[in-house]
Amino acid sequence: MFRNYTKFDVQTIFFMSSIAASELIINNRGAIYHVNCRPEEIADTIITVGDPDRVKEVSKHFDRIEFQNHHREFVTHTGYLGSKRLTVVSTGIGPDNIDIVLNELDALVNIDFETRSIKSKLTSLNIIRVGTCGSLQEDIPVDSFVASTHGLGLDNLLHFYIHGSNEEEKQILHAFNTHTQMHQGVSAPYINGAAASLQKEFVHGFHQGITVTCPGFYGPQGRVLRMGLTQPQLIDRLTSFRFGQHRISNFEMETSAIYGMGKILGHHCLSLSAIVANRISKEFSKDGNAAVEKLIKETLNIISSVR
Repeated sequence: MFRNYTKFDVQTIFFMSSIAASELIINNRGAIYHVNCRPEEIADTIITVGDPDRVKEVSKHFDRIEFQNHHREFVTHTGYLGSKRLTVVSTGIGPDNIDIVLNELDALVNIDFETRSIKSKLTSLNIIRVGTCGSLQEDIPVDSFVASTHGLGLDNLLHFYIHGSNEEEKQILHAFNTHTQMHQGVSAPYINGAAASLQKEFVHGFHQGITVTCPGFYGPQGRVLRMGLTQPQLIDRLTSFRFGQHRISNFEMETSAIYGMGKILGHHCLSLSAIVANRISKEFSKDGNAAVEKLIKETLNIISSVR
């Protein structure tokens, strides 16, 4: 319907119209379709985790939990850490699930469910991913942490939305395409930066770098089991990329989608990862759960102190 409209035309049309029941799906209890939450059931600071079982590993540190919900792979707990109200929600794995969760979290705070129209005053959420990843640098060892300066997508999710990049992002992407030539084959990469307001809080104890998001775990991350790969040099190309002070630190399956959609929707996003595999040294963490638990504690400690 909006194929020939600009971003600003689309926003104007949406502000003026009611969103159809087939597009914004609200269930019988007044909750949005997939995550099954009502607007009052989520906080303005949200931690996302891929694994549904990891939600309780975060919320066990809350001083109290006021809301719990489980629908499909989407588990949501909202509660308090001191005076800080927090929500932790599982997304499942991959950019396709991020498309669902980011759209629905945004709808919960920025769409009036009674009128089905976009609110005149928009809310910006703080969205922090806490997950696992594979290191692409030998000096970023297993069990260490990465705070992603950028999310570089090898998936195609953001190409379904009107989006743009700042000058630095354009330059990094141009250099990446020249170096890897991936835009000639399996992907049309895109890139977006982290929210500076969150990034500055996660410096001490965290490696910094570009995080590449892949649309799968095996072939898209250069793993060979029983199928041949069209990109057999993927790991080497990613590891050797440099642009000024920037290098690729790690890869996983959600960050670029979170950063890209968050930027479009006006939210502040940051991705934090525990390294469970180093693809250069071929090591795997002996206790990945302990590394994730340490990352959760450090994240909550920092979040609770930020006003």
